[in-house]
Amino acid sequence: MQALLIESPLTFIAAAFILALLVGSFLNVVIHRLPLMMEREWRMQCAELAAEPAKELPEGRFDVMAPRSRCPQCGHQITALENIPIVSYLMLSGKCSGCSAKISARYPAVELLTAILTGVVAWHFGFGWEAAAGIGLTWMLVAISVIDIDHQLIPDSMSLPLLWAGLSLSLFHPLDGAQALFIEPQTAIAGALAGYLSLWSVYQLFRIITGKEGMGYGDFKLLAALGAILGWKLLPVIIMMSAIVGAVIGIMLIVTKQHERNVPIPFGPYLAAAGWIAMLWGSDIVNWYLNFMG
Repeated sequence: MQALLIESPLTFIAAAFILALLVGSFLNVVIHRLPLMMEREWRMQCAELAAEPAKELPEGRFDVMAPRSRCPQCGHQITALENIPIVSYLMLSGKCSGCSAKISARYPAVELLTAILTGVVAWHFGFGWEAAAGIGLTWMLVAISVIDIDHQLIPDSMSLPLLWAGLSLSLFHPLDGAQALFIEPQTAIAGALAGYLSLWSVYQLFRIITGKEGMGYGDFKLLAALGAILGWKLLPVIIMMSAIVGAVIGIMLIVTKQHERNVPIPFGPYLAAAGWIAMLWGSDIVNWYLNFMG
């Protein structure tokens, strides 16, 4: 099987695409439940400090594995046949089989996006450890982006493992055939420090000038993780791309009155998208810019 995946890039891409569809379905569970799990923990801590019983909390075990998924409207338990990525959504016509309540199209969208991005990473790196690391990073960035869009929150339980993974991967440098990942430890450590301190400095300066908080600490940690994985040299590319795209989209949303001026716009998805692009083509972008500038 391994020989087939190595000799046939299309087979490897197809296998990665199908696997990512299944992972995308699991990411939907993580995206929905992880913020609830965090809120549950916070409320329990607050209740413990206040010596009051916690209210409106899910009872029993509640994590990304249990209980089984149910329809939020009627409580119908989702069966295995109703949980096939994309296919089940199409077969059910986007409705619950129990009460016919509409199922959000975002569920198959997350599954399809995860599969497409995974296929691109598999195509770019080919079969090997670097593709495995890049695919893992892709899955984490998808989940982080959607959670940040929903809750303006980047969980430490996702960004910090990425940071430690980046530092750990650097211990395996040099790796034969590695193009972007598995950088040397010095570059990874410098990337983590520069990633965190760059946004932290902007945050502090903005707070001093305006008296307001321009971004959250989760953004600092996410950029630190990207710096640890990709190295400090690609941080300017990530920061510039995320800032430009974030500013353009933010202005468009405000102009079209789809977003209130006083409501913060999550920056995590732009960092994640820029980091994913830099993972694949960051060095090419830097070389093009240097050649363009002469």
